[in-house]
This record gives sequence, structure tokens and C-alpha cells, in this order.
Amino acid sequence: MSPMHNEHDPQTTPPSDPWSPPAAPDQPAQLLPSWSFDDAPAERPAAAQAAASPASAAPQQTSWTQNPVADQPASTPTMPTALETPQPGRRGPGWLGVTAMVAAGMVLSSGVTLGGVLTYDALTAEHEQPTASATAASDQPPIQPVASRQNVDWTAVAQKVSAGTVAIRVQDGDSSSQGTGVVSSTDGTIVTNNHVVGSAKTAQVTFTSGLTYSATVIGTDPSTDIAVLRLDKPPKNLTPLTFGDSSRMSVGESVMAVGTPLGLDNTVTTGIISAVDRPVTAGGKDGDASETTYTSALQTDAAINPGNSGGPLVNAAGEVIGINSSIAALPGQGSSAGSIGLGFAIPSNTVTMIADQLVSTGRVQHAFLGVTTQDAQATSGDVTYTGAKVVDVVPDSAAQDAGFQTDDLVTAVDDVPVDGAAGLTGIVRGLPVGSEHTVTVLRDGKETSLTVTLSTRP
Repeated sequence: MSPMHNEHDPQTTPPSDPWSPPAAPDQPAQLLPSWSFDDAPAERPAAAQAAASPASAAPQQTSWTQNPVADQPASTPTMPTALETPQPGRRGPGWLGVTAMVAAGMVLSSGVTLGGVLTYDALTAEHEQPTASATAASDQPPIQPVASRQNVDWTAVAQKVSAGTVAIRVQDGDSSSQGTGVVSSTDGTIVTNNHVVGSAKTAQVTFTSGLTYSATVIGTDPSTDIAVLRLDKPPKNLTPLTFGDSSRMSVGESVMAVGTPLGLDNTVTTGIISAVDRPVTAGGKDGDASETTYTSALQTDAAINPGNSGGPLVNAAGEVIGINSSIAALPGQGSSAGSIGLGFAIPSNTVTMIADQLVSTGRVQHAFLGVTTQDAQATSGDVTYTGAKVVDVVPDSAAQDAGFQTDDLVTAVDDVPVDGAAGLTGIVRGLPVGSEHTVTVLRDGKETSLTVTLSTRP
């Protein structure tokens, strides 16, 4: 967590937490070569509305591994080499789709020297999109055009957010790394990824002006991959960025990623939100399973590469709606292949929830459901349900109080579909302690709604 909490060093397997990834022997997501890794939220499509028979073990997912612990999947899923992948509660493919083609890797850069010609998008103009027209019958209402990205003044957005985006360079022992950060307060507070700072206690922060300041790490949370720094002597003209409401983002909305890919400061790229609530699992450095993170992330096709970690993903209004953390890569290519249009960001609502706690106490309290789960499926007639099967309920936990039972198949939390144990873990980690939620489970072939108030993870 934080140097104070000493949770950033090799993370230990999350405490028994009934919300966890599925039990399936797989390897943790890989880090980006000589940069770093990231993880992303996990979600799954909504459960089909129909009764189903007792849940049966679902087919093993592509290299996703998890450790059996309460509030975590019985096993930790392994994503193909790439950065995290967010998944919407029904607005995008689930874990299966992501794990089949992605391997998580950090988007951190470390001591990289650019040679030859490397090209990265530096957005300075709007991109026109072809407009479509259609002929409607005289008795039909006219077709209403949909606003396109050409209506967004990205030049203005880039100018608005550049002053609040910084390059972070860390020297940790004999190794050095580089990432990006977001200025969140005039007192010099900066939010970034946990994997950017690692176990370091200090960092060097460079602004677009070219001026560099020293900073101290005041808190880290490996389980959500969030870290907070503070400038030792902040300048008086800091321009904090505004954090927006990530829950309001929809698939197709335009976004811009800002960061320091491969050491190229002040690089911006644009794209759209490809999916929301995307379940993403990423392992620690060198495949350290103890640092595996689970996220219900925002997925974007805006180019994200090593060095973008910790940087902002902003909407058309210039509000931070996510912190870029990971990318996906084709099997066998590893994160060194760079962006393939599958990037993941930790939702801003999760970021602020964690960062606020790190700023105030240096520690983080995580929500706890109180169940151990594994990936599973159940069928009823012609309908097949996929979700997180409950294999154990922790005594005196929120789950037990809510009436969870062994063999229940969790298919949704509120209106967000759950496609597996890891997806469930990612969703819960993004929720606040004490919040109340409706969980849909399949029990004895029938869907049942349970109301649960999340407690604090032991």
C-alpha cells in the first residue's frame, strides 16, 4: 500500500475476501518489458433471465490464475501479455473475450533509449468522420444525426489538461522507471499507478514547463494499483485536473489519453470508450502473483504504451474519468509490442475513493463481501448462465448476513453482469465500504436477488 502501510512491496495475496477471482490455474498478467504492468476491473455480461440447473464448473479460461481466498476468485486468472482490460456490466465482452487475447503488463517505462524512428500520436487537430445519410419513408420521423468526434476541440482539451499532467521518474535501487501522474490538488498531491513508484519512497516530477520537482510517496495501494505522491516544495501556480464521474461514461464516447509513452513527454492520443466495467486482471513484476490486481476498468482504443501508466484518460470536457494502467497484447507478443487498440484505465470513481484514503491516513479500507468463488456455468432448459460460483461463505460476514449460500451462482451486482470470480472481485474492489448493493444469484434453477451491505476486509 503506502510506505507507511508498507503494502507496495511485493504484495501478499489479498486477505481472505469472499470476492475474488475464479479458481483456475493460470499465470498472472505479465508486465510490460522494462516498463511495468497494470490491472483492470472485471465484469461480465448480464445473466440470462431464466432458471438454471446447479452451477457446474465453467470451462477454464485462457491463462487466468487466481488464489483461493475469501472475496477473491478461487484462482487468479492470467491475462495475455498486455495492459488491463475494462469491461462494462453488459457493454462489452467478458473475461473470456479478454483473456483469450490479452496478457496484462505494466505501462511503465524504465531506462529506455529510443532509437530509429518511433511514432506516437500527438493530437493537435480534430478528426472528421464521414456522415451517413438514409432515406426514410414520408411517414417516418427524420433521422437525427449523432454527434461525432469532429465536434470536440481536442486542441483546447489538450491545452487544458497538459499543465496538470506530469512525467514521473523513479529510481528504486539499481533500477529506474518512468510513468505519468495527475495533479489533483494545489498542495502538490499527485495521483499515479502503484506500479509506477514500486517500493520507492521518492520520485522526480516534471511538468510541461520542463521544470522538475522532488516528491515523496505518501501512500500506495497495490490491490487497486493506485499511489499518491506529494511535491516537497510545490509551486504556487499548480493547475489541478478535475475528476469526473466515471459511472456516467458510455461506450462510444470520445476520450483522450495523456502521458509519457516510452519517455516521450506530453504525448496525447484520442479514441473512444470501447467498453465499460471490463474485468481485467494483471500480475506484478516478473509474474509476482502476490501483486495481482483486479479491476472493473474502462476500455479504450486511444493508444496507450509503456510510460502512459498513471496518466489521465479524459473526456471531451477535459475531466479525468480514468487513470491509464494497462494494455493488452496478442499471445506471444508480450507488452513490448505496444498498443493494439486495447487499453485499460482504472475508473475515476475508484481512483478518488482510494486516493482520498491514502491522503488522509496512508492506508486503504477495502470492501469485503465474504465469499470464495470460482468461475462456473449453469444451464436451465436452453439457457446457460455464466458467473461466479460460491464455494464458501465466511462466517459472520456481509455475505452470510445477506443470505448467500454455497453453490449460488453470482450473475450480477446491481445492473453490472458478473462473468466469473475475477470479475466479481474487480467489481467489489471498486465499491466503498458500507455501501448497499443488490446481488443476483442463480439458486436451484431460479434467479434470486440478495441485498448486501459490504463490510471492511479483515
